[in-house]
Amino acid sequence: QVQLVESGGGLVQAGGSLRLSCAASGRTFSSYAMGWFRQAPGKEREFVAAISWSGSGTDYAASVKGRFTISKDYAKNTVYLQMNSLKPEDTAVYYCAAQQVSGGGWLFSNKLEYDYWGQGTQVTVSS
Repeated sequence: QVQLVESGGGLVQAGGSLRLSCAASGRTFSSYAMGWFRQAPGKEREFVAAISWSGSGTDYAASVKGRFTISKDYAKNTVYLQMNSLKPEDTAVYYCAAQQVSGGGWLFSNKLEYDYWGQGTQVTVSS
């Protein structure tokens, strides 16, 4: 079991930046691929970004590529999502997710692949 806690959400103007954090606790000595998803009101939860356990692989949704960056700090058991050039359409609750993997290169963009989820953090971008 791993527990995930997101932080860093808030209200920002269009064009601004935020950095989300996802702190993992519990069985963090295991290998986990990590991902960020978001869900706007009335919409399905959608993929934003993913990073492999080794950190060697990343993947992004087309809508955020070039603006968002996912990274991880092994020493702090924390995954980050740096969000730049934010747009009103980025407004959503952002969720961190984890999936135990057997190797360093796995990463997933399908929310059904993830077993562990955080509680979410609200990001609101005003126009």
